[in-house]
Amino acid sequence: MGEKVDLERKEKFGIILPIVLISYFLILLNNSLIFTSTVKISAELQMNNLMVAWIINAYALTFGGLLAFSARLGDIIGRKKTLLTGLIIFSIASLLVGMSQSAMMIISMRALQGIGASLLAPATLALLMDNYQGEQLNRAIAYYGATAGIGASLGMIIGGMIASYISWRAGFHLDLIVCIFLIIMSVLGITNQKATHGTKIDWWGTITLVIGFSGLVYSLNGSSYRLVAFIIAIVTLTIFGYIESKVEHPLMPLVVFKDNQRISALISRFFMLGASMSYFFLMPQALQRVFEFTPLMASISFLPLTVIQFIVSLYIPRLTARFSNTSVLISGVVVDTLGFVLGNVIGINSGYWWGVAFPMIFLGMGQGLIIGPATVAGVAGTSDEIAGAASGVVNTFQQIGGAVGLAFISAMVNGLNGADVIIDQAQFWMVVLAIIMTVAAINILRGKHE
Repeated sequence: MGEKVDLERKEKFGIILPIVLISYFLILLNNSLIFTSTVKISAELQMNNLMVAWIINAYALTFGGLLAFSARLGDIIGRKKTLLTGLIIFSIASLLVGMSQSAMMIISMRALQGIGASLLAPATLALLMDNYQGEQLNRAIAYYGATAGIGASLGMIIGGMIASYISWRAGFHLDLIVCIFLIIMSVLGITNQKATHGTKIDWWGTITLVIGFSGLVYSLNGSSYRLVAFIIAIVTLTIFGYIESKVEHPLMPLVVFKDNQRISALISRFFMLGASMSYFFLMPQALQRVFEFTPLMASISFLPLTVIQFIVSLYIPRLTARFSNTSVLISGVVVDTLGFVLGNVIGINSGYWWGVAFPMIFLGMGQGLIIGPATVAGVAGTSDEIAGAASGVVNTFQQIGGAVGLAFISAMVNGLNGADVIIDQAQFWMVVLAIIMTVAAINILRGKHE
């Protein structure tokens, strides 16, 4: 009898949870395809390191810059329409990325993919909240978190296999196939749409946010007019702040930034993603060029990081219950920084096991300890009215932080010769970003200040 009840409970998940988990894995796989294929893409399309970095940055900027807008759009027109729109855009962009014959085309289509992903991510999470409650919702979120851990490892390996034995283009054709499968599932399976047509969209806030952060990233690793881009970034981000203080339904309510714990966690997460995104982008290239690994071997070489991160993340609820969320977060940033320091001090020329795998153990532990607690701290103490907006701010800071960090470090190593020299110097700058991350996390101890 008990087994029958458990079976019925599991069946209640229906098709919504598979749609959400496959969509999330699609986003993870998409990033992994880039991480493992940059060497072949740069050779085939004749792109230098700064141009290749824009393949990541273009995606992250549209993804992060439009997340809050897309979440609000989902509230207005409904989750199903938003999800389907995101899937259609993502599928078209994936096809065109795979067909790209120039740097401009692949960068532009990656930006289009980011627009699709910005619609997908909040819509899928909202579907979880709309369709599940209580213990079932907790289990669904647990599966979502497990997908993040498993997807990071599996995505890297799948991307490595495709790049090694077929073509990097085939990976994006796989994206297209998954998108078509998800579109069919969504059309047939999603019936619950919640929409609140009275809510307004902060159009000018969205436009100035995207222009501001795009200008900032371009000012770091653009090819020309970098000072002009920086001035545009400062002006538009200032205008964005003014708009958010006046508009009725802001993308980023400024009250989110008035609490010391929240702003410290957001800054810490920003620089954590800056260092981590740079590592995931540059280290696979170094492994292929220094050790002559295939893309598959390079992706498997990340298992000490991704597997340990997954395992550690499973223990976060117990650790935070015993030691507090802040204690776990601070421990994580210290361990993560230690991993970057070891990678920089030991150096890649010491060999894979000592110079790469050993530091990866600490990076995996650190990142596993950081992500959950940083998310909790980033939305801590928010009222019901701004809880959704605060969650959007956390995700926006994550994506933009990755883009800005990668742009900064790419600029710092631009012009250096030798893959070993580049990765060792890059890890020095990752240490710098990690130190800022650590200082920001420790600042949480000052307490909450509204």
